[in-house]
Amino acid sequence: MTMNTRPKSYMTDAERERRRAGGMSENAMLIAESRAADRAGDEEAAWAWLALAQLPAHSLAYLRDRHGADFIRARGFQTANADAAYGPGWLDRARPGAHPG
Repeated sequence: MTMNTRPKSYMTDAERERRRAGGMSENAMLIAESRAADRAGDEEAAWAWLALAQLPAHSLAYLRDRHGADFIRARGFQTANADAAYGPGWLDRARPGAHPG
């Protein structure tokens, strides 16, 4: 996947339009795309869609604790929210009380 292309979508145009008409934000749409890819069994696309979203800091911390810092970097997750919440270097610090894997 290049910077200008999006992962494969498993949502129909009608489903996407219905969600937009209902007021779904672009960020929520990215998460919905991720869920649709996951339901279709396409793990790569599911992670790729999720990496495009602005996830809350606690979600990024969970991903870091579960999969490791290199996973977040390799998938290209946007970390601005966690950077602001946890400070510089958070990705490489163990979270107090976190249990690996």
